[in-house]
Amino acid sequence: MRRVARGRSTCWTEIRGAAAGDAEARAHFVTAYTPVIRAYLLARWRGSPLAQSVDDAMQEVFLSCFREGGVLDRADPERPGGFRAFLYGVARNVARGVERTRGRRREQRLQTNFEAPASDEPSERAFDRAWAVTILREAGQSQERAARAAGADAARRVELLRLRFEEGLPIREIAERWNAEPAHLHHEYARARREFRDALIATMLFHHPDSRQGAWDEARRLLGLLAG
Repeated sequence: MRRVARGRSTCWTEIRGAAAGDAEARAHFVTAYTPVIRAYLLARWRGSPLAQSVDDAMQEVFLSCFREGGVLDRADPERPGGFRAFLYGVARNVARGVERTRGRRREQRLQTNFEAPASDEPSERAFDRAWAVTILREAGQSQERAARAAGADAARRVELLRLRFEEGLPIREIAERWNAEPAHLHHEYARARREFRDALIATMLFHHPDSRQGAWDEARRLLGLLAG
């Protein structure tokens, strides 16, 4: 089993490590993208007997990726849509394979065809929303790591963002809680948002290493998905 050097610069570097058998790269791959694949399969099979097969299908997605000669070995960084399109394609192909198998078995027993979803659009939206959550979580973790290295003021700005977005507290209430001047917190809040934007761009460049503008366009698209 080969190991890749840490310090990976893009998701494609990590994919090469996972394909080569690097245990840490594979563990990160599974941890990061399990919620995305699960959300897609649950949306695709909602109300269907196949909903009971989600866990097995998820395992098949990862087996398809990690087995020797699997899809990770054939991953193409030049593919339109980047890594998101690659992962979506793998999950969709596995889902279709499960549906074909289920359809054949059902036809053998009942002489009727199993009906696959007429459209993949709803489940693709679920995939994209879960993908967006994953990207934002990674960006938040990146900002937190940078804040710990930068010191107490930076860490406090991360907490300010958390209180503002996760708990929905207005700046004036946070100022009262912290015994701080609201004007100062508004300034720090703006700075925290810029720091998060930089972390988000860095995260998007990891997944879309072709250009900074392309990464920012994709980041805005994902933010729009969560706001909609």
